[in-house]
Amino acid sequence: MPSLKAYRLRIRSVQSTQKITKAMKMVAAAKLRRAQEQAMAARPYAEAMDNLMASLGASFKGGTGPKLLAGTGSDQVHLLIVATADRGLCGAFNSSIVREARRAIRALLAEGKTVKVLAVGRKGRDQLRRDFAPHIVETITDLGRPRLGFGDAQKVAKRVMEMFEAGEFDVATVIFNRFKSAMTQIVTRQQLIPPPAPEEGATTAAPTMGGAVYEFEPDEAEILADLLPRNLTVQIFRVLLENAASFYGSQMTAMDSATKNAGDMIKKLTLQMNRSRQASITKELIEIISGAEAV
Repeated sequence: MPSLKAYRLRIRSVQSTQKITKAMKMVAAAKLRRAQEQAMAARPYAEAMDNLMASLGASFKGGTGPKLLAGTGSDQVHLLIVATADRGLCGAFNSSIVREARRAIRALLAEGKTVKVLAVGRKGRDQLRRDFAPHIVETITDLGRPRLGFGDAQKVAKRVMEMFEAGEFDVATVIFNRFKSAMTQIVTRQQLIPPPAPEEGATTAAPTMGGAVYEFEPDEAEILADLLPRNLTVQIFRVLLENAASFYGSQMTAMDSATKNAGDMIKKLTLQMNRSRQASITKELIEIISGAEAV
């Protein structure tokens, strides 16, 4: 049985950990509100851009449209952009994204496709390289420091554009966590290049159905040359914002659970210490009484 000193040291250690988890919960809660507002504000614009690009892509399929819109005509080489965090202590946030990435990689490899992984965040890279190290082509880290901005999305989009223009992949898909609430995040796969054709019967906020006739002014090539890379950056920025809100929500929930667990452990250790002290006192009393009776 541990000594009373050992119990006191253990209780003190758990109390220190509890203070840290409580502080991390408060910090995550404070950052969550701003991250959630940014993610919600970005959704309408990003979704409208996505619907427009999907409709334009359907119009240019099989035509002479830009490769970024119509695709290369092949789907042999897939680029998976796995967006995770650089840090842990956030519950199942990172592991859920990596689990979906593993499932996607195995499915594509089973179909005979070539898979390349662009890891955005250290945790995704560290977990994926255990099984799929040869498929990881690059890692982008330290985004959002000190604050997440549009420039972070431009950094990722620039690298994706460079790879696409060099003919290194045919289809690009991003895997991330879509924010729903502080306790719920939805693992999402979104195809970025080429934009997927709109589903039949799907309704959009604007009349941008496939087959619509578009008039470009001043020039079709000039507008699309600026619009397509901008849309890619907007979609990636939305992914980063959704991930940030999901990360802080998951971290706040995880630290709240850790704080409660630390409190339960302190109560349990205190009870064990009191029982040990009571047993020690009882033993000493028995020894004193036995010695007095012997005299």
